[in-house]
Amino acid sequence: MNRYTVLLVDDEEEVIQIIMKKIDWEGMGFRVAGYAHNGVEALEMAEEYQPDVVLTDIKMPYMDGLELSKRLKALYRTIKIIIFSGFDEFEYAKEAIKLEVEEYLLKPINAAELTEVFERVRRNLDREMDEKQNIDKLQEYYLESLPMMQENFFTSLIEGRVPDNQIQRSLMNYQIRMEGPLYIVTILHVSGVEQQTEGNPFLMTVSVKKLAEEQLAETYRSRTLMYLGDIVLISQLGAAGEVMAYTDAMDQFCRLAKKVCGARVTAGVGQFCERLQDLRMSYQGARNAVSYRALYGNTRAINIAEIDPQEPWEERWEDQAIREIIKKIKLGNRDALREEIAVCRKRFSEGGSSLQKYRIFLIELIAELTRFGNNNHLNTDEIFREYNDIYTVAFQEDAPEELWNRLSALCGRLLDMVARERQNTTKSFVTRAEEYVREHYADQDVSIETVCRTLGVSAAYFSTVFKKETGKTFIGYLTDYRMEQAEELLLTTNDRTYIIAEKVGYADPNYFSYAFKKKYGTSPSKYRMGK
Repeated sequence: MNRYTVLLVDDEEEVIQIIMKKIDWEGMGFRVAGYAHNGVEALEMAEEYQPDVVLTDIKMPYMDGLELSKRLKALYRTIKIIIFSGFDEFEYAKEAIKLEVEEYLLKPINAAELTEVFERVRRNLDREMDEKQNIDKLQEYYLESLPMMQENFFTSLIEGRVPDNQIQRSLMNYQIRMEGPLYIVTILHVSGVEQQTEGNPFLMTVSVKKLAEEQLAETYRSRTLMYLGDIVLISQLGAAGEVMAYTDAMDQFCRLAKKVCGARVTAGVGQFCERLQDLRMSYQGARNAVSYRALYGNTRAINIAEIDPQEPWEERWEDQAIREIIKKIKLGNRDALREEIAVCRKRFSEGGSSLQKYRIFLIELIAELTRFGNNNHLNTDEIFREYNDIYTVAFQEDAPEELWNRLSALCGRLLDMVARERQNTTKSFVTRAEEYVREHYADQDVSIETVCRTLGVSAAYFSTVFKKETGKTFIGYLTDYRMEQAEELLLTTNDRTYIIAEKVGYADPNYFSYAFKKKYGTSPSKYRMGK
């Protein structure tokens, strides 16, 4: 049985105690997370406990049950609210219906009636949970999302963001058949400034994409997607000898696109490759080919292999190693970083690599580390100043052993900087929220929503980070700060209590007194007299 949490809200302590004792909460699959005596207190507790169900009275001081329900529904869409009241007024019931509360009960209510209501609510919660986990519905959602997931996969593939060991699993998960044995990327670039027909440039590109799917998808088992404003074709060939015929077919397509769509299209054809993980280089070749349209003209196909002859590209293992080292630094995984460097070191040693390869690797790694540091706004000068002799070490005859030690230490320092910067960013984020409280605590409208709008983050992320760093919910922190300011005003001024309440952000002086007594154990006036 699923177990759900309940928050009880009523200004009468006796009522709450009776409800807690007379109901078999555990037997029904519920747990009482806590109880509050008014809506303001309940709102604060809801932020901390995130209850599944709230049982609340309507008539309460400071914030009534209807206003509480309205705010809870705005913050937590899935929360279930049960209202019980001693007032049989149509306006209350009508407002409750508008708020989509689960039940509207009239006092007095007995244990049997309330048990029946909670069992009904639990069945609704169970049904919603089952729907989320229902295989048929998940399958339906999966099929609806499949085209988008497939396009995201191919986008990640040409960007080089799919790890080699995840490609085959992704093909299976996304129901993609890419049997090759050769793959080639083509970019169809629509020159908007040279279109012969008027209209929306984006719709023109969509029209060309549709034509490409009709004319090329079946013959070349092509996958078509939109990427950075261009149309990208990922095609499959049977042999290297088919590349020339494929290029001619792309050339014919460009002429067809001009005739059918009125669009001037340049087809940039990249190098063919044997592995899907190498598609990113084929894509880069296709981009380079498109850039040559200024020399060779558009409305034609340009094969990068013909204008810039080179062997089919194959990624060096050193490039992969550098990417993995950067990745481990980014994730802050020190053990994995040491392991990656050790594997790299072993491969150099066992492969009988020349000292020249060590030096080239060093230069490339340092360049990538510098670029990574700059992109993440790190002060890399701090590191490289300490290791400024690393190039000197690399060019010594007995350099390898010392070089690996220096590289390992340098990468470790960079990892520390990333972790420190991430921590500083989080602390800065919380500090800005704390500063916001200090500057706006007197504003009666301060809330999670207002501070999140100022910081430009979601309430869910903000609440998680703020509590992790401070140990308090935001509302709890705001209340504590207001109480500290109120205490100081009580001891240093002769202001009346209602004036102090207004100065620290409370519109209702009675609720201010309630909150003050809750924190300090006595009313504001008695606290002042006692001090």
